[in-house]
Amino acid sequence: MNSQNVTANNESQFQRSMRLRHLIMLSLGGVIGSGLFFGTGHVIANVGAFGTIVAYLIGAFMVYLIMLSLGELSVAHPEPGSFHLYASKYISPASGFAVAWLYWLNWTVTLGTAFTAVGFAMQYWFPQVPVWVWCVVFGTIIYLLNVIDTKFFAESEFALSIVKVVTIQIFIVLGACAFFDVIPFGESGSPGLTHLMGDGDLLPNGFAPLLFTMVTVCFAYSGTELIGVAAGETDAPERVIPIAVRASLLRLVVFFVGTVLIVATLVAPEEVTVSKSPFITVFENLGIPYAADVFNFVIITAILSSANTGLYASGRMVWALGKDGMMPKSLAKLNKRGVPVNALAFSMIGGLLALGSSVMAADTVFVILTSIVGFSTVAVWLSISIAHYRFRKQFLAEGRDLSELKYKSPWFPFVPVMGAILCVAVMVGMGFDPDQRIALYCGIPFTVLCFVVYHLTQRVRKNRADRAERTAPREAAAPLEALAGS
Repeated sequence: MNSQNVTANNESQFQRSMRLRHLIMLSLGGVIGSGLFFGTGHVIANVGAFGTIVAYLIGAFMVYLIMLSLGELSVAHPEPGSFHLYASKYISPASGFAVAWLYWLNWTVTLGTAFTAVGFAMQYWFPQVPVWVWCVVFGTIIYLLNVIDTKFFAESEFALSIVKVVTIQIFIVLGACAFFDVIPFGESGSPGLTHLMGDGDLLPNGFAPLLFTMVTVCFAYSGTELIGVAAGETDAPERVIPIAVRASLLRLVVFFVGTVLIVATLVAPEEVTVSKSPFITVFENLGIPYAADVFNFVIITAILSSANTGLYASGRMVWALGKDGMMPKSLAKLNKRGVPVNALAFSMIGGLLALGSSVMAADTVFVILTSIVGFSTVAVWLSISIAHYRFRKQFLAEGRDLSELKYKSPWFPFVPVMGAILCVAVMVGMGFDPDQRIALYCGIPFTVLCFVVYHLTQRVRKNRADRAERTAPREAAAPLEALAGS
């Protein structure tokens, strides 16, 4: 449906204009951003080169399990903002409400981290310009990209993602050449396996920091689940979504593990900081003229792409909450082009978080924000695993045959059960890391508040319905009494 043929029904106004290429690049666009380019430095500094590779491999396995569960759910229920629908239907309505708000928090805070990361990257060229200035400039650009229409958003995201996907491939090739001394690297050449092996101890700080940093890894991988959010705006979801799930997973493993392997082997742990991407450090040592400047531009493009998909996702989730009566109905309105403009504006609150973090200690607040996003991501992934498990059980309990499913996840129930176990393990690990613990202090009370608010609003709604039901008979009887009196 194009924007000229919009009906009055809000659900029908969403345009199924996304194709397979859009869906794959949307997933990649949401993932390859500040988590990979800046969060990787935090992981290397805490667990060393070898531990970083192990952490990202574990994260890739987690994502694989979650995406298999999500693929089955998305094909069975291809609706916009679908995560909270799965949780509402197969866990509880209150859980669905909490998941919707957690996912909104996830991507809204991601906007803050993305704008802050872009500010860091711009300071490579303009060190005198405050970070908050770049937050305002790029926040305006991202908002405009989202409010035109869905097809324009999809095409712009496709273009942004192509730039960083191609650059990641070039980075892997150049990094491999530097590792094998095919091209010069720094003053002393390739470090070989020195950083990877350390002083003979693969995990110099022990196993515990590996568990602690998994939340940062999950933050880096957050965005793969965008396929589920976009299911309601995808043409032929039963055919496109399974292909997109498989293609996205393959590319993510290659891009993430490949790039992290290059960075971890070429950059010493003591050289990394949160405010400077280790990718820039690699290019500075390659000795290729303007290579660092070119890659800094690519980093900016990649982070803006992540922010672009983040605003898209958070806007759709707010729209879904408004549509279900869990937020003001005004947030569920779509313009004539089928875009939830009010919901998108509401979600730009994340830009305020970026401004706040840039005024304070930006590098410290960046770690805190990534921890909160990591918690929200893991909580949403946990809900997907639980919903998938209960969906399949309910499906069979109704006497239906698995052949009726247009896409069936393999290895059930291992996939959702192991996915849930890994999610819980990551949450437990957060509690033992002082730097990450803030995510639990914020995330758990926020989740509890969501459940409390849901039950309170439901009670208010029920009381209003009861009053309306009691007054209706009296209002209907009044005209009859008046006639009888006459």
